[in-house]
Amino acid sequence: MKVILISMPDVVPIIIHETAVHMPNHGIASIGGNIDADHEVYLIDLIRKRRSIRKYLTRMVNRIEPDLIGLSAMAWQYDTCVKIAHLLKELRPGVKIVIGGYHATLMHEEIAGSAEARWIDYIVRGEGEEVCRRLVNALAGRDRLADIPGLSYRDNGAFVHNPRGPNLDLATLNLPIRDQRRLTWGYHILYSKIELVETSRGCTRSCNFCSMKHMYGRTFRTYPISRVLDDLDDIYYRRRTRWAFITDDNMVLNPDRVMELCDAIIARNYKGLNIVVQADCITMAGNEPMVAKMAEAGFRSVFLGIENGSKKNLSAAGKGDIVAASRQAIENCHKYGMMVIGGLIFGFPEDDEAAIRENYEFFKSIGADASYCQILTPYPKTGMRDNLEAEHLIVNHSDYKKYSGLWANVRTRHLSAEQLQYQFWYQRQVVLGWWNPPAPARKQGRGWTSIWRFLFKPVLKLHFWRIMRREGWEGRYRREVERWARLNRFRDLEGY
Repeated sequence: MKVILISMPDVVPIIIHETAVHMPNHGIASIGGNIDADHEVYLIDLIRKRRSIRKYLTRMVNRIEPDLIGLSAMAWQYDTCVKIAHLLKELRPGVKIVIGGYHATLMHEEIAGSAEARWIDYIVRGEGEEVCRRLVNALAGRDRLADIPGLSYRDNGAFVHNPRGPNLDLATLNLPIRDQRRLTWGYHILYSKIELVETSRGCTRSCNFCSMKHMYGRTFRTYPISRVLDDLDDIYYRRRTRWAFITDDNMVLNPDRVMELCDAIIARNYKGLNIVVQADCITMAGNEPMVAKMAEAGFRSVFLGIENGSKKNLSAAGKGDIVAASRQAIENCHKYGMMVIGGLIFGFPEDDEAAIRENYEFFKSIGADASYCQILTPYPKTGMRDNLEAEHLIVNHSDYKKYSGLWANVRTRHLSAEQLQYQFWYQRQVVLGWWNPPAPARKQGRGWTSIWRFLFKPVLKLHFWRIMRREGWEGRYRREVERWARLNRFRDLEGY
């Protein structure tokens, strides 16, 4: 069988400009790496082909002539996913289309009953490696669709949803694809090459805005340390890449294992390796020796889910009171030279203009180095969505293209969705202002931080000063929203 696995081109400029970071999709790389070796597998990350999607896919499909094409999409990428499925069926009517990912897992019944289902042949629910491996073998006549757990397929025109299977034993998985079978290239974080690695799956925390439990349940599973080292060897030696982003939902849930992993990385002596990771505040605050060991192993930056400075909002999010832990976690990271990107969420039911400003001020006071700011999003099948629905605070129930964290899909008891959208943007400008690279960032990237400080920032300040003189805050905001709206409109997919 010939198989192409494709990730979506949609991006969100939440931390930094959308062109500054393009990372490969780890999901399709892992799925592709676990399809049996006698099949031909190719990967396409459309984030590297945003300006020529139709032309590029037409050329690749005509060249490869695939039997199966897999599409992976988040909720906010699903509209693009459907358009691409339509295009692919038009290019090659006999090709089979399978979709997977979080949105497909959570919304498989709704998708199966929708108008766009005519472009879709199979849906993978949950982890995709074993389901896709067996699906490809079934299409080759070596397995049966009805016997594959986690697969939805057509039978007499209607979708049949097989029962979900157990979570995978991560020790059995092969390395992801990073070789010439990956047809797109040029993955980067600013001016450095970057690759992705996975050391665990799942999270046992109770955040009610997260849909993770629908993928894995509230479980935490880890890869063997030896497997992680094989992955890092592939990135460091074969790909000659010095930046690695760990995709784990929350790698630090088991501090003892983190220490063991760090010791193994240190013993490997990867000179110049820089690792970026996601973690929770409570673990990072309460385990300073672990943070020290992470820094020694090459961890240079950590994303912390701080979320909010309001205890009431944190409770509504199912986070508990982590305000003190947030401060301590940042202090621990800074003590050992690690840069902190702090996640903030705005738009809780009690938020008003003052609350949004105070949340930004809280963030400024705790000294995180960069912000990842989002508006509360009512993702399908989450406890948060149920709570917001009960209070009639959701204003956009089904246009998932705006479920990216950038758009106000909810209102609060004090702000309309339009007012929330504006205050989310405006208070960031006046409270946080222009980014000033902290010492860890300047140390890690003297070149690009200098370009930002002495070239880009002065030019942009002048540009926006001129806009402000002519149009004021409202005009500047209108221009920004119009740019967001254009960002993921792909002209060559219009009409699909």
